[in-house]
Amino acid sequence: MPPSPPASGITFVPMRPLTLAGLVLLTLGGFVLFRGLSYTSRQTVLKVGDFQTTMEERRTVPAWIGALAIAGGVVLLISGRRRN
Repeated sequence: MPPSPPASGITFVPMRPLTLAGLVLLTLGGFVLFRGLSYTSRQTVLKVGDFQTTMEERRTVPAWIGALAIAGGVVLLISGRRRN
């Protein structure tokens, strides 16, 4: 006998790992491509004894990485669908 649906009316639909990974890559790639993503890099410039000077540099993730993530996400989505 199949399990009865929950009282809330919401049913759980299992998602394949390749499809989920493809959706995550598509989302992250779209974010990087259209909104941009940056990070801060810290370097120690000078260190003499206990005295230390650091430099913070803000870098951006190139847009081609976002496009590559989108392409990879599409490939994973297609492979996840073909495994049905």
